[in-house]
Amino acid sequence: SSSHPPAAPPPHHITMTTPNNAATAGEAAIGPFYDAIHATYIASLGDKLDSPSSYEGAVTEHLRMSGVYWSLAGLSLLRDAEEVDRLMGLTSSMGERPAIIDWVFACYDARTGGFGGNCSGTVDSPCPHDGHLLYTLSALQILAMADALDDERLDNDAIVKFVAGLQNEDGSFSGDEWGEVDTRFSYCALSCLALLGRLPLPKWADVEKSEDENAIIDIYKAVDYIISCRNFDGGFGCVPGAESHAGQVFCCIGALSIAHSLHLLNESYENDGNNSNNGGADLLAWWLAERQCDSGGLNGRPEKQADVCYSWWILSALSIMGRVSWINTSKLGQFILNCQDDDDGGIADRPQDMPDVYHTFFGLCGLSLIGHLEKIGDKEGRKYPEVDPVFALPTVLVQRLGLRAQVISEYGGKVEDRLKTHAILNGTTSP
Repeated sequence: SSSHPPAAPPPHHITMTTPNNAATAGEAAIGPFYDAIHATYIASLGDKLDSPSSYEGAVTEHLRMSGVYWSLAGLSLLRDAEEVDRLMGLTSSMGERPAIIDWVFACYDARTGGFGGNCSGTVDSPCPHDGHLLYTLSALQILAMADALDDERLDNDAIVKFVAGLQNEDGSFSGDEWGEVDTRFSYCALSCLALLGRLPLPKWADVEKSEDENAIIDIYKAVDYIISCRNFDGGFGCVPGAESHAGQVFCCIGALSIAHSLHLLNESYENDGNNSNNGGADLLAWWLAERQCDSGGLNGRPEKQADVCYSWWILSALSIMGRVSWINTSKLGQFILNCQDDDDGGIADRPQDMPDVYHTFFGLCGLSLIGHLEKIGDKEGRKYPEVDPVFALPTVLVQRLGLRAQVISEYGGKVEDRLKTHAILNGTTSP
């Protein structure tokens, strides 16, 4: 991040009209959307967090890599790649601040082969934190946005070895050498390998390159472990038997999507005589739809408050499964907009709370996935980049990198334009 505000900012706010669907026809306009101050908020965040007196900077120091990813990816939904680079110093230094990609490489932990969440020292003499899957994925996502995945400093073989070495006998992945297991790490592992072009795919994948006898990980055990974390309510937990949680749902559905294995959602439901082709996906989508609260926002578990971040965790899974229409997108869009800070910019977890870059990014993702950013742009004569629900990167970047996951079509066979480069699993059986 940097302190440089956007040049020639657009108007202070943009009023948005409702989405064009039957459920929202005739409703009042939704808005406003504070485009300019959101961009300024994100671009200026780095200097604020780096201040020695910053409490927020101190308590988030250990996860700075992910914070930089949220900042870059969030701004990438508001500005084009060149503007993001100019505002954030992604590939070139800004004053005394080194280029972000140089800092990313300073966080590389050669001992483990992964990236840490931050580093002590300087870019020239770094002391990186221990490598972890969470921050390795964030680092690769940052490098992807910087068009630097072919940088000579990136040791692909070492990173692949690091990721593969964290797979356990049951197919799960540990986050680091200390052994914590969580389905978050399954998603991170598969996404890392996909970004590096080293993910082995199962024999059923509808792609030119699939099963490899010398595969670096056991993809079959990986997807079987994910399915073993599914619960009776259709949701997924962090380990087998753990409570269903919307964040874990995204990780599991995203991982199955990357592994071209979404059909496994329905296998155990094929002979139950009720919605036989879509039973598992429908049960999960119903559980996710029930996360919508009276406020229009989404929660992560039953009886919890709505939180903007679930606009990503839930909508991404629904988008991958072709079931975004199962929730009231107009009410959700209004909830997200109500969480904006109209003075300083950014989006909070819920109305009247303090904003942070985590909720800002995922709030913008939510507005993108329900088409609200597109409608705002249409009204103002500008085109906002879209987010890909599988890789959490701008769609144009996912397509340029040739990343191809798997999604399920909506009932009737329709597929969102942003998803058409992915493999399509038929989801046309009527509920």
